[in-house]
Amino acid sequence: MAGKRSGYISWDEYFMAVAQLAGMRSKDPSTQVGSCIVSDEHKILSMGYNGLPTGCSDDDFPWERDGKPLMTKYPYVTHSELNAILNFRGGSLEGATIYVTLFPCNECAKAIIQSGIRNVVYDSDKYAEADSTIASKRMFDAAGVTYRQYERSGRKIEISL
Repeated sequence: MAGKRSGYISWDEYFMAVAQLAGMRSKDPSTQVGSCIVSDEHKILSMGYNGLPTGCSDDDFPWERDGKPLMTKYPYVTHSELNAILNFRGGSLEGATIYVTLFPCNECAKAIIQSGIRNVVYDSDKYAEADSTIASKRMFDAAGVTYRQYERSGRKIEISL
C-alpha cells in the first residue's frame, strides 16, 4: 500500500499564499496587501485586498502617498483586513484566524477584534515602530487576540496561468 505524498504545503503556507495572491489584485502602486480569513476547520471564509470601495473607480481617485490629504490615497482606500471582514457573507467570524501580508493598523485591529477574529498571522511587520502598529498590539493584547509572525519556509510556490 502506497503512503501519502510528501512535500505538500502546510496550512500556514497555503493560507498565506492565498493572502499574497489576493494582494496581487490591489491597484495600489506602492503597497499591495492581502488577507485571508479562515475557520477553525481550515476553511476559507473570506478574502480581501487593499483598494477602493465597490463602485469607486480606480481611475478616478488618487494613489499618491504624499501631498494634501484629499489628494492622497489614504482617505479613500479600504485596507485588506476590513475588506475581508466586509466581504464575508454568512454567519459569524467568531474564533476565526486572519492571515495578512502586513501587520494590521489600529483601525483594522478594531474591526478584527469587533468581528470576533481571535488569531492574526502576519507576514511583514515593517511598521512595527509606528504608533498605529503599537496601538494594534496593545488592543490585541487587551482583547486576547493572539498574533504571530508567519515563519517563511523558503519554499517557492509557482502558478502558471
